[in-house]
Amino acid sequence: MVGKGFERLSAQDSSFVIFEGLGSHIHVTAIAVFELGPLLASQGGLDMQRVRAHIGSRLHLLPHYRKKLAYTFLQRHCIWVDDPRFDLAYHVRHTALPRPGGDEELKEITGRIASQPLERDRPLWEIWFVEGLAGDRFAAVAKVHHSLVDGVSGVGVLTSLLSPTAETTIARAPKWKPQPPPGILDFLGDGVSRSAEFSVSVARTLIDAVASPRAAIDNVAEGAGAAWETLSGGLTRPAKTPINQPIGGQRRIDWKDLDLAEVRDIRKRLDGSINDVVLTIVSGAVRRLLRRRRVSLKGLDFRITVPVDIRDGEADLGVQNKVSSWFLSLPIAQRDPKRRFERIRDQTRRLKALNAARGIDLFMRLADASGSTLLPSGLVAIVSILNPYNMIVSNIRGPEFPLYLLGARLTEFHAHLPLFENQGLAVAAMSYLDKIHLGLTGDWDLMPDLAEFARDLDAAASELREVADGS
Repeated sequence: MVGKGFERLSAQDSSFVIFEGLGSHIHVTAIAVFELGPLLASQGGLDMQRVRAHIGSRLHLLPHYRKKLAYTFLQRHCIWVDDPRFDLAYHVRHTALPRPGGDEELKEITGRIASQPLERDRPLWEIWFVEGLAGDRFAAVAKVHHSLVDGVSGVGVLTSLLSPTAETTIARAPKWKPQPPPGILDFLGDGVSRSAEFSVSVARTLIDAVASPRAAIDNVAEGAGAAWETLSGGLTRPAKTPINQPIGGQRRIDWKDLDLAEVRDIRKRLDGSINDVVLTIVSGAVRRLLRRRRVSLKGLDFRITVPVDIRDGEADLGVQNKVSSWFLSLPIAQRDPKRRFERIRDQTRRLKALNAARGIDLFMRLADASGSTLLPSGLVAIVSILNPYNMIVSNIRGPEFPLYLLGARLTEFHAHLPLFENQGLAVAAMSYLDKIHLGLTGDWDLMPDLAEFARDLDAAASELREVADGS
């Protein structure tokens, strides 16, 4: 909700701020690789002056990227306020690799960037432009706090900063003037307004229930089922594994690419979804990882959470997070990759039929409607104590058309998730053009073999392709 000079974070966005207070870096990292092309400066290298001017000209499309985190006077709600000392050069950085830099060097520098927390007294994002890649290429390594972005809105940010055409003209940047910080009276007025809105919302719900009792009963029943599915999944303790131990602050970064046409063919042959294929490949790779660590897989319940977008339409860049989650178990003890696929497909179909993603959304809507800070704080505390899943695996559909930065063509894009407490590995799948890029984030100490896990993904994809070809 927007007040005078400030905007409250939603309960979901606030939860990521609370999670970070527990010791993890809760920012999303992304790597975009470009052909240098028309961004070659006259003196050689990347023309950073034009790059900064272009990003500055697009920030009016991303209003929260000039705001910093603050708190209300009494209740300590998280809010966004304009940063009066906003400095674009601070957020858009410039560095270089020893030429000719390759993927390994890019992964290393990205790991170092991802290992550093964002400054809380400034807007919670940075983009590092990295020169020196072989083949006349450069990379942009973006680091954005999770309270500002989820997977779908991240695609919106990407398309706001880039263009579907090789346009090289920099638009005129609209003038921006920071609003003054709010005072106590502003907070009090906002509290009265929120209470009135909550009362109106409750009254409207009651009126609708009286007018359509059958629909109201069905809606309550579906909501109760979704809430129970979320609670039962969230209260189930997963198995302990070597990658589910206390994490540190240092990160390793890797990735593996899948051919999108092949994934679609496997999906069709095995009668499932692209998400089912990705989860089956991850399951096969985790199986290899844990067997290499000499972990017994018999009876092991390796649980993952899968973020699920719950927007009705296109991402609204004014809403940072609008996502729920599924909880499911990866059948890593199953040797047959086709049976692993079938067991994952059965779980995802059941969760879709139950509309299970609605459960978390109901809790967050309740927290937003009531204005209470207790519910998101309580949910974060419960998740931190129980650690109800071993790993996060996300899957986001990205653009299937080429994008450009001032005429420089984007050739590949890798997204990387943050690590939460006691979770040493996360996988983010995102498609771009004809590839699905699997971005891997690993804790430095818990995942020294992250590069080998990337090869495990390759092997798991190959074995699934073989059984699909034989079906």
